[in-house]
Amino acid sequence: MAFEPPQRLVRALSEARQGGVDGGDGVGGWLDELPELVGEAVALRELTVERVQAPGGRSSLVLLVRQFDGTPAVLKLAPGRARPESERAALGHWDGRGAVRLLNPGDTPGVLLLERLHPDLSVRSLPEAKALLEATGVLRRLWVEPPDGDGHLFETVAERTGRQAEAMRASATADRDVAALVDAALAARVELLASPPEERLLHGTFRQSKVLAGERMPWLAVGPDPVVGECAFDLARLVRDRVEDVIASPSGAATTRRRVKRLAESLDVDQERLRGWTLFRAVESGVRARRVGRARDAELLLEFAGWL
Repeated sequence: MAFEPPQRLVRALSEARQGGVDGGDGVGGWLDELPELVGEAVALRELTVERVQAPGGRSSLVLLVRQFDGTPAVLKLAPGRARPESERAALGHWDGRGAVRLLNPGDTPGVLLLERLHPDLSVRSLPEAKALLEATGVLRRLWVEPPDGDGHLFETVAERTGRQAEAMRASATADRDVAALVDAALAARVELLASPPEERLLHGTFRQSKVLAGERMPWLAVGPDPVVGECAFDLARLVRDRVEDVIASPSGAATTRRRVKRLAESLDVDQERLRGWTLFRAVESGVRARRVGRARDAELLLEFAGWL
């Protein structure tokens, strides 16, 4: 099947190789094989491709398709670094509760067939207060007990942030401008991991743009990178949504603190734990953006982190 993958995906995978992020060395081969992988996936499922979703995501190719009976669906292909089998397991566990429904639970590795939502309508299109209200409603449904036993595919928060902490230390050694913030973020992580209050299956990368309008329910989450841990870790990414607007505001620091307080209260999460994980995740993202040359993103994230 002849097509061009979205440039956003190509750039993101190039950054992964450049930054040595989570198995980024293997993504070049996956991109080269992508036309063949798509052709096989489409033929095997007797799908009709409508179009490639653009600009799409930063870790997978998404195609809008129709099944053999005309039912609209989404075909998603992702390289191993994006942990597609972990996503499949989480979607299967949620079984449509708060998240997009998986249509082929036992499908080909790296390929997911999903129910069609409205790809161009996320809660980010709503006014901020309404967007946060709808997003937190989705989170309430997602935060469930993880599957029983030790055989599930999900990382823990400790494992994921442990890898991230190593990269952050290396960056701080090479770039003393970020050292103070990295030290604060790493200290917060150590304190938070000492006494986690609960263990839930988390979305892992939850933000407003990951919540799309649906037919079954008004809003459903997509694109999880699931992890098992405390709820404050998941909520922390939502705190910094629309960070560019927060930074541009003359009362940005006060707005940030109010948002932490409001979100913590709305989901019954400890405010200080939410502040700590928000600090860690903002610094981690900012340092990573700086490492791969996204200077503007890094500047925004690190300034935001400084307000915490």
